[in-house]
Amino acid sequence: MSATTAFPMPIGTLDAERGELLRRVVDGLDPGALQWISGFTAGMAYARAGGAVAANELLPGPVTAPAVRAEAAARLAIIYGSQTGNGKRIAERLGRAAEAAGHAARVYSTRDYPLKDLAKERLLIVVVSTHGDGDPPDDARGFLEHLLGKRAPRLEQLTYAVLALGDSSYPKFCETGRQVDERLAVLGARRLVDRVDCDVDYERSVAPWLEQVVGGAREALGGSQGATVTRLRTVPAAPLHSREQPFAAAVLANDRITGRGASKDVRHIELSLDGSGLRYEPGDALGVWHENPPEVVDGVLSVLGAPADQPVTIEGRTLPLGVWLARERELTRLTRPFLVQHAERCGDTALAAMLAAGGEDRLRRTLKEQQLVDVLRRHPARWEPEALVQALRPLAPRLYSIASSQQAVGDEVHLTVAVVDYQHGGERRLGAASAHLASLTGEEARARVFVEPNDRFRLPADSARDLIMIGPGTGVAPYRGFLQQREAQGARGRHWLFFGARQFANEFLYQVEWQDAVRKGLLQRLDLAFSRDRAPRAYVQDRMREAGQDLYAWLEDGAYLYVCGDAERMAPDVHDALIEIVGKQGGRGRDAAEAYVRRLADERRYLRDVY
Repeated sequence: MSATTAFPMPIGTLDAERGELLRRVVDGLDPGALQWISGFTAGMAYARAGGAVAANELLPGPVTAPAVRAEAAARLAIIYGSQTGNGKRIAERLGRAAEAAGHAARVYSTRDYPLKDLAKERLLIVVVSTHGDGDPPDDARGFLEHLLGKRAPRLEQLTYAVLALGDSSYPKFCETGRQVDERLAVLGARRLVDRVDCDVDYERSVAPWLEQVVGGAREALGGSQGATVTRLRTVPAAPLHSREQPFAAAVLANDRITGRGASKDVRHIELSLDGSGLRYEPGDALGVWHENPPEVVDGVLSVLGAPADQPVTIEGRTLPLGVWLARERELTRLTRPFLVQHAERCGDTALAAMLAAGGEDRLRRTLKEQQLVDVLRRHPARWEPEALVQALRPLAPRLYSIASSQQAVGDEVHLTVAVVDYQHGGERRLGAASAHLASLTGEEARARVFVEPNDRFRLPADSARDLIMIGPGTGVAPYRGFLQQREAQGARGRHWLFFGARQFANEFLYQVEWQDAVRKGLLQRLDLAFSRDRAPRAYVQDRMREAGQDLYAWLEDGAYLYVCGDAERMAPDVHDALIEIVGKQGGRGRDAAEAYVRRLADERRYLRDVY
């Protein structure tokens, strides 16, 4: 239906003149604008009928979480804890489905959810992920601590559902979701539906769960709410280009920015977003859909002894085997579920022992160091092509921190990509996405991309605030965008960067840009750690300790502290160093120093983007 289609105007209490005026106002507006006007006028009606609606809630603005004003406003809450954006995406999808079904829905990050409301909720839906060794996402730590603590209220009035996200390759698969589910039950709440534990390829599990939750909500809330819903702000509509509909971005530049003697090939890649409508903020990530390198595909085909053009049908979809392996399945990332199936087929006792209790360390090394072809060669087993494709995890996009600000570069997006390229067992092994991006050269090169918002890693609204940025290696990428943005804003705040790598001569990423920023007065401090240039080895956490007095003074003055990069070693080491500095410089014991750091996180002044 076109935007100019004429609709019959119900007379109601409007006279002819006002009816015609209203018709002219709404003519040509898109659905989002019409929806906002509906919420605006409903909010006015509610206020004039005696409800309390803040003036700013009636104004259009950026959407973070929908605010609902209705008799049933407090009846359905959807909260998410998300490290990579999947949980947020699912929660917003559920919010849209619930509202379409006539339920008053509120969607919150667990960080933003008002904990005092928990005792009043009637229906609570939790979508939460687990990372690493059973760790909650950063934005869910406070919620989980409250729920597991002594101050958690009794919840006999509450009906709830939990969707847990995780990676079954880790021993504590979906641990955070399990903790939330079990604790809510202990506190007296009743399950609307059983908890669902989702692996990385979560879509098959999510769709039926969403249907169950939306269907069960009506009964749980005691009937229809459709007539009472007043939506002042809504869950954001899906953008034109998304994870499901990526944009084919032209490659403008693909340059190596490490020297020949460097341990890694790191690329600076510039992509055109012209015509996409995609927008991003510093701190966001760019999702990249990739293909597996041809040599990786060829290696698997060789072990299988099957031709690339052999037709393979999976769930009614027929593609050549080579296409399945190149574009549809993970070949460079092993998973525990696949290894379990392979162990059953090959009968290898060593492989079985690795998957049993006590083999966790060896399993972790295998998942990190080996690829599919290594397992197929070392532990031979008979696989039919259809069965192998079925057993492999679907190919998932990779997320890269954006290294630019749109205020500075316009319709472009920049990435900093370390190409995974190493030797294993005397053979070359490539990372799928990084090798794919590195290969995109020439006039016709395109990358299929989408923007993944990251609300957990934002610049402060007040540009006068100081920034402390910690990012060794490619973890420095978002700070390039931070400084571009702050310069464009004319920010008055100070900036301090901690950067680390192995060698000054070959691995000082964006050296000229940082030094130029220092000369211009945009970057007030630059602390560097090159671990292989001299003994003893020094890392960014060591530079933090050396500058501890100044770092603590910046924090006391209200600075924001950011950490980006490796979650396994760097981030914990930086965290421990921060606690030590706060304890030493502030004269605090360990417990008090940890409480100080937690307050920084609660105030969103200690922000991490680690992976």
